[in-house]
Amino acid sequence: MKNFLFSIGLILFLITKINAHVEHYSKYNYLEYELYRNNKLIGFHRYEFSRDDKDLNITNEVSFKITKLGVDLYKYYASGVETYKNSKFIGFTSETNQNKKEKYVNISIDPKDKNLIIDGSSYKGKADKEMIIGTWWNHEIVQKKAQISAVSGRIIEQKVKFVGKEKVKIGDKTYNTLRFNFSSADPSLSKDKKLNTDIWYEEETFLWVKAAFDKTGYWEYRLKTVK
Repeated sequence: MKNFLFSIGLILFLITKINAHVEHYSKYNYLEYELYRNNKLIGFHRYEFSRDDKDLNITNEVSFKITKLGVDLYKYYASGVETYKNSKFIGFTSETNQNKKEKYVNISIDPKDKNLIIDGSSYKGKADKEMIIGTWWNHEIVQKKAQISAVSGRIIEQKVKFVGKEKVKIGDKTYNTLRFNFSSADPSLSKDKKLNTDIWYEEETFLWVKAAFDKTGYWEYRLKTVK
């Protein structure tokens, strides 16, 4: 009963927080994360928040490479822009070079039904307006039934489980966090397409602090800089 009441309280808390949408992040201008594979630093993920009156553009950049004996085995670079007006999502575009393989996604809004129009390297078509881009910085993703790949436009139906409260230490700072697990709702997906990622958000601010997943190694995103 105690755990049940805690879960209900947490859900109500999340709904209250999430109703603020992107306005909740109005104090942030820049977020930077270090990317580790098997505890070795291999790259970065950066977000820049640009505001002009009621317009908000969030530029993200990801870069990493895996090397062995001085030889580059795998290189990845992606950049994208997420756009909001009056705190409402109005578009997204990205380009990715994944080990010399080009991928892209462009998302716009249908003016009639307000649903999403996706033109991506993996998916082209309509999507429900309640879906969200899988860029992780926005805690609203914990309430969504599906996310859209920021690399290719693929629709990923998801299950979100609250794991618990945890203290996360990064460098000299300790964060009080809420840990969530995101997994694929479709069990028939191949292993390389299945979602299984843990995300830690700071309890009071819902700032994205950390992410971790296993895929040909253990990967972690760790918060480095907040401005």
